[in-house]
Amino acid sequence: MNVSTLRSTDLSLLLPNLLRESIHMSLRRRKALAPIAAVLLFSVAQIGVQVSFAQPAAGVPPVPTQQFIARLTTRNNVAINVNGNGAATGSSILTGATIETGPDQSATVNLGPLGVLDIAPNTKLVLTYDEQGNVKVMLLQGCAVLATKKKSEGEIATQQGSAGKTDRKKGGILDVCFPPGASGPVVNQGAAVASGAGAGVGAPAGAAAASAGGIFGIGVPATIAILAGAGAAGLTPIFFQTNPSGAI
Repeated sequence: MNVSTLRSTDLSLLLPNLLRESIHMSLRRRKALAPIAAVLLFSVAQIGVQVSFAQPAAGVPPVPTQQFIARLTTRNNVAINVNGNGAATGSSILTGATIETGPDQSATVNLGPLGVLDIAPNTKLVLTYDEQGNVKVMLLQGCAVLATKKKSEGEIATQQGSAGKTDRKKGGILDVCFPPGASGPVVNQGAAVASGAGAGVGAPAGAAAASAGGIFGIGVPATIAILAGAGAAGLTPIFFQTNPSGAI
């Protein structure tokens, strides 16, 4: 037997063995990779589930932030007119409400973190407020006292335009009267306090918010009255800002 014949015979014997070994190694590798593939598949599936839960359901609008509701207190719990309906102490006052008092009616609207609004008899106004700390009173007729706290800005306006605004950084008080037929509003001269603004369950809004500030701690309404009598209404904002209690 020559060398070439021997080599051919050896190769014919070795090839089946090599093929079997190759098949066995491939099977072993597949078995070893199977658990890894299963783990990867499970991980991808978990990520997909978490992402699907994180996303809002299709067609479902986001839940809006709950807005706080202002509360009404009336003098002697007598009902006043709110949006054409009777409303007494404890009623909710939504933003945009039209509020009207009769000759013997007055009220207070507690605006929670924004402040307090006192309403005098024979008054009609529209109250708007929002979560950003903005309060606006459109005074159609009558008198009102608006006291706002820090981080809130209040405004009383008439059909002639803005009668005044409070300082968002410090808070403040607006005392405005706009009688029927008047040429313009009376601002920060104590007219609204003198007309009986508020539900009468405590101090008017200005005094409650300022915690008896004003001149010598006698209270803002008294301060307004003194300044108005002395003809010094222009100095009123100075005393409003000197609130030792920091309540606003």
